[in-house]
Amino acid sequence: MKKFSIFLMLCSALSLQAQLRNNDVYEITEMNRSQVRSEIRIPDFDGYKTLKCDFHIHTVFSDGKVWPDLRVAEAWQEGLDAVAITDHIEYRPNKEILKGDLNESYKIAKRAGDGIRFMVIHGIEITRSKPLGHLNALFINDGLPMDVEEPLDAIDEAIKQGAFIMWNHPGWPDDKSTLYPVHEKLIKANKIHGVEVFNYMEYYPVAFDWCRDNGLAFMANTDMHGLVNIDYGAKNKIRPMTLVLAKERTIESIKEALFAKRSIAYFNGELAGKQEHLKGLLKASLKIRIINDKYAEVTNISDITYRVIGGGNSYIFPAQKTILMAVPGYDTIFTVENCHTGSNEKLTVTVSDFDF
Repeated sequence: MKKFSIFLMLCSALSLQAQLRNNDVYEITEMNRSQVRSEIRIPDFDGYKTLKCDFHIHTVFSDGKVWPDLRVAEAWQEGLDAVAITDHIEYRPNKEILKGDLNESYKIAKRAGDGIRFMVIHGIEITRSKPLGHLNALFINDGLPMDVEEPLDAIDEAIKQGAFIMWNHPGWPDDKSTLYPVHEKLIKANKIHGVEVFNYMEYYPVAFDWCRDNGLAFMANTDMHGLVNIDYGAKNKIRPMTLVLAKERTIESIKEALFAKRSIAYFNGELAGKQEHLKGLLKASLKIRIINDKYAEVTNISDITYRVIGGGNSYIFPAQKTILMAVPGYDTIFTVENCHTGSNEKLTVTVSDFDF
């Protein structure tokens, strides 16, 4: 009788795992991960929604290896809030096979995004050699008028369409991050609005200073060409992204926030941005409870681990963990080692900056 009961339990378990389709075909539904999303817990703060975005992604319509709707599925599964499809204008090795024009990859991705209410931004990459380099035009209406010989004319057309212009990977391809006169002129003319301080697998510390000194948006993106889970792996902490501090969860609000330079670059456990934005995120992430005059509990409610030095001690505040620590003095200055405000500058805070 006991063996029979065990047999019935096993049969019940199997019936929960498999859905009967007909008399001799079963479907194992738990193997299908396409409808499973991993949430990234990064708190909202200061009245803004912290939106997780990737503004540099390629598809088979330029030199990527992935169909546009799969880019949307990847981003949704990995917990992002928005992506920009930014295929190259000048480099389209598959154009003899794929007959779609410069807007086609966005149209395909947008249809997929609309189906699950996921935000897809229309972008394009203006691809030239240094000194100009590569620039993404985001929030465009039509990429076709940008297919011109003179790159500065392409930028002007993007600006005419209300585009946000991001300077991509300034250290590529020669490992020299150089602010050339052409960039200085474009920045002064308000035709470059943000810089990728991180791209794919590398970052450019000097670009932290460019953003700080010129009032540009800090950006971090994957520049993904292949599959995200192949390049970053199943055990990846969180893929690189730009955290946008938006008033609402809409494309229009993302655009407004980027032009207002409310962004934080997040990559490989590091953050780069303005002092006030990094401080706001840190305060929203760490919750402090004073236990007595000797000890306090600090709970990190975010998925970002913070590394802090202060008062002669080093502290690690692990993601989604609580630590017990001695109560420091209210005027102790803490340096947050993984929060960068410049190439040689990091976020500093005191205990008095936090609410109890």
